[in-house]
Amino acid sequence: MNVIRVNEDKAIRRVMDLISISGGSCQEHDVSAWIQKALIDAGIPENAITIDNAHKKSPAGGTTGNLIIKLKGTIKGPRRLLMAHMDTVPICAGCQPVREGDWIRPKSKETGLGGDNRGGCAVVLTAILEAISQGLDYPPLTLLFTVQEEIGLRGARFLNAGKLGKPELCFNWDGRDPNSLITGAVGANNLSIRIEGIASHAGAHPQDGVNAAVIASIAIAQLQKTGWHGLVRKGKQRGSSNLGVITGGDATNVVMPLVTLQAEARSHDSKFRQQIVAAWRDAFETATDSVTNAGGQYGSLKFVEDIRYEAFRIDDNSPCVLAAKAASEAVGLRPIAQICDGGLDANWMALHGYPAVTMGCGQHEIHTVKERLNIPEYLAACKVGLALATGM
Repeated sequence: MNVIRVNEDKAIRRVMDLISISGGSCQEHDVSAWIQKALIDAGIPENAITIDNAHKKSPAGGTTGNLIIKLKGTIKGPRRLLMAHMDTVPICAGCQPVREGDWIRPKSKETGLGGDNRGGCAVVLTAILEAISQGLDYPPLTLLFTVQEEIGLRGARFLNAGKLGKPELCFNWDGRDPNSLITGAVGANNLSIRIEGIASHAGAHPQDGVNAAVIASIAIAQLQKTGWHGLVRKGKQRGSSNLGVITGGDATNVVMPLVTLQAEARSHDSKFRQQIVAAWRDAFETATDSVTNAGGQYGSLKFVEDIRYEAFRIDDNSPCVLAAKAASEAVGLRPIAQICDGGLDANWMALHGYPAVTMGCGQHEIHTVKERLNIPEYLAACKVGLALATGM
């Protein structure tokens, strides 16, 4: 049996260098350029590297699209795809990583680390660079570094999948435990709700107004009372919903004429998720029709839903899951297939026709100033990546 090894010093230096590059969502250009240079310096031909136009399709814009590297391979076999997202959340801007024993932490107590997901990028990059430096054979490979994952998986959503070369086995790195194989994830809808009431003087003529906040309150109270807000359980069906943002009002002496709300609905069952959305729509429509002013006038409602990502599930006996398990076991891990309740780039990859197993790479307490990267877990992920890239 081949011993799977990586140059640990270089792998650690690589992830720290990547973490040091500022590159939040829509600002991934410098990260992409650094990765491209590392590949070209290792002998990857420039014509194997492309950037799609996902950022031009995304409503958020951005400085660059998804980075795609398509390699012919040195041996025959089904094409494999290794991927991770390049962007970090805003709290990680300006991070300077430092090493303390088995951990990489931010030097400042005011910033996050950005191991989510520069750790994943470093795993993918280490896999191909180690294969090249060790002279290992590898089948046709596609490396994918996506943008805008942290703001709604937009890079993966607007990916030009035609540039991937039709991979048959796909693997994504984004998370904590390298023993965990995420083979399915929840689907989610965004809800944008706009309630227009009728303004009037709150002291002189309050009866002439329709308070938009009152309409919203009635709807939200009804959803809470009937079990359609928070954890949603209806028989054997499960899901969740949440009102996350509410905005309205400018002065206490004006009957509030406008309230806007942002909410979400989640479920692994797309039909049940639509039932949750329908319950929300009905609650707000009913509330809007229940409030009038002294003249019998009503407010108005605009209710818009948008699919953030669809749920997916990969069979535990599928080739990509079995390959991920074998690679993990080969480096001494104990892989466990799991389903998660968060969204991943893998959600959109499944819709593109390329279901990807998602694996962890040592990220802890992400999106906080306590974020840190566990070095042994990260290095284990690097070895798994090398095993999958080479088909060991």
